Amino acid sequence: MKTFNVPEFYRSPIISKIKQYRKVQDPRKRDNSPTLLDFGPVQFLIARHFGFCYGVENAIEISFKALDENPGKRIFLLSQMIHNPDVNNDLTERGVRFLQDTHGEQLIPFDTLTPDDVVIIPAFGAPLNIIDILESKNIKTAAYNTTCPFVERVWKKSETIGKDNYTIIIHGKHNHEETRSTFSRSNQHSRAIIVRDLNEAKLLAEYIKGTKSPEQFAIDFKDRYSTSLNIATDLQRVGVINQTTMLASETQEIADFFKSVMIEKYGEEHITKHFADTRDTLCYATNENQDATYGLLETEADLAIVVGGYNSSNTSHLVELCERKFHTYFIASEKEIIDKNTIRHFDYPNKKHITTSGFLPDKNPLRIILTSGASCPDSVIEGVINKINSFYTNLIPVEDVLQKLNT
Repeated sequence: MKTFNVPEFYRSPIISKIKQYRKVQDPRKRDNSPTLLDFGPVQFLIARHFGFCYGVENAIEISFKALDENPGKRIFLLSQMIHNPDVNNDLTERGVRFLQDTHGEQLIPFDTLTPDDVVIIPAFGAPLNIIDILESKNIKTAAYNTTCPFVERVWKKSETIGKDNYTIIIHGKHNHEETRSTFSRSNQHSRAIIVRDLNEAKLLAEYIKGTKSPEQFAIDFKDRYSTSLNIATDLQRVGVINQTTMLASETQEIADFFKSVMIEKYGEEHITKHFADTRDTLCYATNENQDATYGLLETEADLAIVVGGYNSSNTSHLVELCERKFHTYFIASEKEIIDKNTIRHFDYPNKKHITTSGFLPDKNPLRIILTSGASCPDSVIEGVINKINSFYTNLIPVEDVLQKLNT
């Protein structure tokens, strides 16, 4: 796989050695057990897969290239390049400005742009109408387009089933940048509708079965479906694609559910005429990180720490998984660890920050699960390790801990 020119300050000597060790030890990626870093009084169980993925490294390389190649020019990001505050802050500190926020609200009017300006398309992609606006201003959007290739793969799948006259069901968060981009392309080739979870899938099934009215559909799925969609005729053939960072198990459950609904209505012998078997369209990194988190759930630990941007979809799902077994703390960086007793973390279900005292149990050794989302730099993970280690004495030196990996 291609390697990227990512700034050194995102790297970590500790994490790099761990990843290299696991690459040699498990080249086929069949072992999802965590890596143990035993510092004596505190032990870290590091997920098998975590941190920057292919798409994120590609986006970072292109964005910093845009800065290097355009001194003196105004450089804009359509919205957050990735959902990580450190990376976005690094870019804004270098003069990059955001045209929109993560929900698509305008921060800087497009009317102020000129052909001399540089606009970076984020890793999530951009809706087609936005691309058209930028191109109409003679801004070359292809020059610094950081769209993840795995997102583009989903777009191609939507085009394929859309041209076969299937209505496209998108499993995703309707206000997420990637889902908005995917919806715009699905809408170009067919009709599309967004469902957030299995409950919304079950609600949509009522319309497939014809048990609810078109008027109620407009309320239940407001702003989440193609305006051209006719529920009387356009829900007879459906296929499921997804926002690439959703839970793989949930996407599969939703796809299986819709397949069963179509079998119930039309019979199994006619299923291929009514349901497009698209298989899973999650990216490899999302799959690997989620599988590695299931590996963490098979271990014993005193708590879990998940690191990443609070608006990061893939990170939030790692939090959901860890919470099934462990006291889990979702933090953006080591700065959220105030001291040995206090941590400031994000309550994802309620979308608010909270402060917890006594988050580190008085145990020896203390076992801590540690993982991060696909947009979190390795340097941030090392920062968390170093911050927690600073609370303890008589630690085994880092060099000795890493040496143990090879024995």
